[in-house]
Amino acid sequence: MKQNYLNGLSINKRVFFISATLVFVFILMTLYDPKNAKEVLESSKNWTLSNFDWLFSFTTNTILIFILFILVSPYGKIRLGGDDAKTEFSNFSWISMLFSAGMGIGLIYYGAAEPISHYTGWWYTPFGVEANTQAAKDLAFGATMYEWGLHVWALYGLVGLSLAFFSYNKNLPFSIRSIFYPILKDDIYGYKGDIIDIFAVITTIFGLATSLGLGAEQIGSGLNFLFGINSTVNLQIFIIGFITLVATLSVLKGLQGGIKILSNITIILALIFLSFSIAVSSSDMLLAYFKTFYSYSTNIFQFSGFLDREDTAWYHGWSVFYWAWWIAWSPFVGMFIARISKGRTIREFLGAVIFIPTLFILIWMSTFGTIGIEQVDNNIGGLSNGITQISLTTFQLLENLPFSNFTSFIAITLLVIFFVTSSDSGSLVIDTITSGGKLETQRKYRVFWALLEGIVAMCLLYVGGTEALSALQAGSLVTALPFTIVLLIMCYSLFKGLNRYLLDNEI
Repeated sequence: MKQNYLNGLSINKRVFFISATLVFVFILMTLYDPKNAKEVLESSKNWTLSNFDWLFSFTTNTILIFILFILVSPYGKIRLGGDDAKTEFSNFSWISMLFSAGMGIGLIYYGAAEPISHYTGWWYTPFGVEANTQAAKDLAFGATMYEWGLHVWALYGLVGLSLAFFSYNKNLPFSIRSIFYPILKDDIYGYKGDIIDIFAVITTIFGLATSLGLGAEQIGSGLNFLFGINSTVNLQIFIIGFITLVATLSVLKGLQGGIKILSNITIILALIFLSFSIAVSSSDMLLAYFKTFYSYSTNIFQFSGFLDREDTAWYHGWSVFYWAWWIAWSPFVGMFIARISKGRTIREFLGAVIFIPTLFILIWMSTFGTIGIEQVDNNIGGLSNGITQISLTTFQLLENLPFSNFTSFIAITLLVIFFVTSSDSGSLVIDTITSGGKLETQRKYRVFWALLEGIVAMCLLYVGGTEALSALQAGSLVTALPFTIVLLIMCYSLFKGLNRYLLDNEI
C-alpha cells in the first residue's frame, strides 16, 4: 500500500485528515449552536428509528447465525497467522483485555438498572407485559441477556476474525479495508478503501463517546452518593476531561505496559466486586442464573423478531439502541481483539470471544439484577420505588449492602479504569486505521485521538444537557447506520476469503 508521510510517520493522509476534519466540524457546530445541534441529533435519531430499526435487528441476527456457522465449520481449524504462529499473551491476559475493551463501563451502568427497568416498566416492558409481575420479572433477565449476550459478541467476533485473518494469514494491512480484498481486490488501496476506513473511524469515535459519556454520568452520581457533590453536566464534562488526560498516560505506556496491566487489574477487581455481592446476597444465585439462562434461551427467537412489534417504544429504547451502540463499537473492539489474538485457531478465537463474556455477563446481570429487584419488591432504600435516576441505580443498590461506602468506591474505581482502558484501546485502534494499518505508530498521534474522543463525548453531554442519554443514543444510532451495510458485506467477504484459503492450503 502506498503510504503518505507526515512528520516522519507513515499514514494515510486522506483517512487521517478527512476523519479528523469531520469530527472537528461536529465539535464546532455543537459549540456554535448547541440548541440546533440537539434538534438535529434528535430528528436524526427519530428518522433512523422509524425507517431502519429492522435493519439493525436483521444485521445482528444474520451475523450471529453466520459466526456460529463459521465456529462449527471446517474453517474453525485455521490458525490466525499460519500453522506456526505463536500467541503473544497468556489466556488470562487475552480474555481480560478482550473483555475490558468489549463491555467495560456498561456493566456498572446497566448491571442492576436494566433488569429493574424491564421489571418495573421504567422505560416500558418487553412485549408490553404488565410491570411488577412475575412475567415481567422472568422476561427482564432474558431481555437483558438478549441485548448483552451472543449477538453482541458475534458482532465483535466478525470484525475481529475478519481483520485477523486477512492481516495475519493474507499479509494485508491491519485495517478495516483489508477485509474487503476478496471483493475489491487492489481497490482497497484507493478511495474505496479510504471510505471504508473513514466510516470505521467515525463510527468508533461516536461509539466510544457514548460509553465515555455514560461513564462520566455514573461517576458523577457516585461522587454525589459518596460526597454529596452535585452531579451537574459541567461536573460530568470535567470528569471526561480529567480522565481523558489520565488515559494519555496509559497510551504512553503502550499495549504491554498500559492496556494489558489495566485490563488484568480490572478483571480482578470486577471478580472481587461480583464475589462480594454474591456472598452478601440473601438470594439463591444458582437458581437465579438458571432462570436467566432459561428465559434467554426460550425467548431469544421472540426477542429477535423485528416486524410488526407491539412493544415499539421498548424495542427502540433498548434493543435498537444497543444494536447501534454495539455496531458502533464493533470496529474498535474487533480491531483490538484481532490485534491481541494472533496464534489462536478460529474455533478457539470465536469460542472464547462469544461464549466466555456471555457467561460472565449472565452471572453479572443476574446477580445485580436479582439483588436490585429484591430491594424493589421489599421496599428497601432508594430502590423502593424502582429507578429514580438510572446512573444512580448501582449506588442505591450498594447502599443497602454491607460496607456500602467501600463497595461504591470500588464501583467508581472500576468505572475509571474501564474509562481509561476504553479510551486507550480506542485511540490505539483509530491510530492504526489512520496510519494505513501499521501496528507500531508514534504515540503522540494516539494521544491526539484519545483527546478527540473525550472532546466528542463532552460535546454530546453539553448538547444533551439534562437529557444527555438521548444525545448519546442519537450519536451512536446515526453513525452506526451506514456501518450495518459494511458488516453484512463483510460476512460475504470473509466467507469468500476463508473458502479460498481452505482450498489453497488443503486444511
